[in-house]
Amino acid sequence: MLPGMLGGRLVRRGRLPLRRAGTYLRRVQDHRLVVVSDAHLGAGPPATEEAFLEFLDAVPSLGDALLVNGDLFDFWFAWRRVIPRAGFHVAAALAHLRRRLPITMTGGNHDRWGDDFWRTDIGIDFQPIEARFRFGGREVLAIHGDGLTERHWSARLLHRVTRHPATERIFAALHPSLGFRLVDAMNHRLGNTVTDPAALASASQRQQAWAEARLAAEPTLGLVVMGHTHRPALSEPSPGRWYVNPGAWFDGGRYAICSEGGVELRQFMGAGSGERGAGATP
Repeated sequence: MLPGMLGGRLVRRGRLPLRRAGTYLRRVQDHRLVVVSDAHLGAGPPATEEAFLEFLDAVPSLGDALLVNGDLFDFWFAWRRVIPRAGFHVAAALAHLRRRLPITMTGGNHDRWGDDFWRTDIGIDFQPIEARFRFGGREVLAIHGDGLTERHWSARLLHRVTRHPATERIFAALHPSLGFRLVDAMNHRLGNTVTDPAALASASQRQQAWAEARLAAEPTLGLVVMGHTHRPALSEPSPGRWYVNPGAWFDGGRYAICSEGGVELRQFMGAGSGERGAGATP
């Protein structure tokens, strides 16, 4: 066991000598925004994390800022003195990348409990629910999307419970090892367990309708970014105003590039192998 590891699953928090990100992303203009979400690192094989680390290495060649829009990890909770061991390599890679370009992160239904770790220790602008910023002349709204379009009452109830401040305070009071046991027991309930293609397509359509309604209601918005459904989607309901869901990173390395010229869905094929476009799911 390496020094600083607790119980094989936790690592003590430490302060890295990085500049504070603050609202830096809100001041970036006229460049390319790389968007990725739903990697669910920790749930899949080690190769998934290795591919994501390779992607982070490539981000400076793909764009000028990074938005991680929820569920980067299959579970994340930052206690005051420890963080999950499974997230250590990616957190370190993000800290390194932050030295080169601004990063904003939103929380998803698996990982919105970041406390002040991302902002204070890593230098990332972390928002647990939604982030608003200007990029390339556009006002951007980034929100993971859980709890917005679910139809079943149990999903809506779970969403309210997991987002309630009292839930976070109670969980923070638990010993981390006990907290992990609880998460392991109920992890299948944290996210969307629907696998029927028709139901998934319906959820994606409801999410797109929500985003387009938000664009219509807020004329200053130029881009709405969502995740959660794991299905890539792209629409331009009015000229120059976009909705995008990049799809799930774990599903073939999906991500998106947003620029003044528009929005493009892509798939990361590995460093040196080129990128390819990734059309939205019908």
